[in-house]
Amino acid sequence: MAYVVTATWTAQPGQEAVVRDAIDQLTPPSREEPGNVFYQAYQSADEPGVFRLFEIYTDEAAYLAHGASEHFARFGHGQAIPVLASRERAFYETIG
Repeated sequence: MAYVVTATWTAQPGQEAVVRDAIDQLTPPSREEPGNVFYQAYQSADEPGVFRLFEIYTDEAAYLAHGASEHFARFGHGQAIPVLASRERAFYETIG
């Protein structure tokens, strides 16, 4: 079974470009992680401050390694998360 994560990042007003840049920088190295199966971010057309991330990892350990990576520390915790109004995550395991 794979480990699936959905995240919604909502930027503080005026910080949309900062969050978008962080996601643009975070995506390529995240896709190269050994345990990553799929990593795709989306920006809402109706609400440009709302970003959604859909991530699939081989297992929970691979997701935890992503969260501990240098690129997530730099672009996630160091750039995007400080300017978020809210951050929501949900976790799933695939079936079938």
